[in-house]
Amino acid sequence: MSYEDILYEVRPAGVARITINRPDKYNAFRGQTVEELIHAFQTAGWDRSIGVIVFTGAGDKAFCTGGDQSAHDGQYDGRGTIGLPIDELQSLIRDVPKPVIARVNGFAIGGGNVLATVCDLTIASDKAQLGQVGPKVGSVDPGFGTAYLARIVGEKKAREIWYLCKRYTAAEALAMGLVNAVVPHEELDAEVDRWCAELIERSPTALALAKRSFNADTESIRGISSMGMAALSLYYDTDESKEGGVAFREKRKPDFRRHVVKKKD
Repeated sequence: MSYEDILYEVRPAGVARITINRPDKYNAFRGQTVEELIHAFQTAGWDRSIGVIVFTGAGDKAFCTGGDQSAHDGQYDGRGTIGLPIDELQSLIRDVPKPVIARVNGFAIGGGNVLATVCDLTIASDKAQLGQVGPKVGSVDPGFGTAYLARIVGEKKAREIWYLCKRYTAAEALAMGLVNAVVPHEELDAEVDRWCAELIERSPTALALAKRSFNADTESIRGISSMGMAALSLYYDTDESKEGGVAFREKRKPDFRRHVVKKKD
């Protein structure tokens, strides 16, 4: 597959790096981006010479800021239940039999925060900011982004993250257990390399079995996600949801309740 939206690199000692290469869009993903990521994770995930996968975003500003609103007019611009096979990508990150490290170099917002969350390990720059944005733009992740997040940070905190759509510093994310380590921005690559070097020394079969054992406890969330994405597809076709995208592109505050009142009338 020829990549346009991502970079794929195999580094010495069995490390694959997958990079969303849309820095001008703060590494937001469109349908094509997700398809390329799926292909890259399948390639690295089942390559026996690869021991660790590092997932990141190009540039210094963003890891990933979720779905590209310019490609979101109701449904997104690709395939899948919502026009974006993001649930397939989330599941694949969990399914590949080797550790996936999220290298969070900047904003990890919305769907980007969900991707960092579902990775096995997350290492963040001290300049990183994490959080959700869905209810501000007429969207939500009714699966791993909500239910699995609650397993990690606790249900009260997860509800705060989703309901209020705040941004959290890397230090705050570390305190709540959302990331594993925070380092000065200029030391991010060196820290990621250190973690990769340690993981490469471990038994790959033992790591794969441990990963599957961890996943088994939360596997039911995959079913929740499938059902939730079907509901989300219906929601995206409502005026209420579309108001979020229109307001974002027009750089104004959305008026969601206007459409709720209109439905009742």
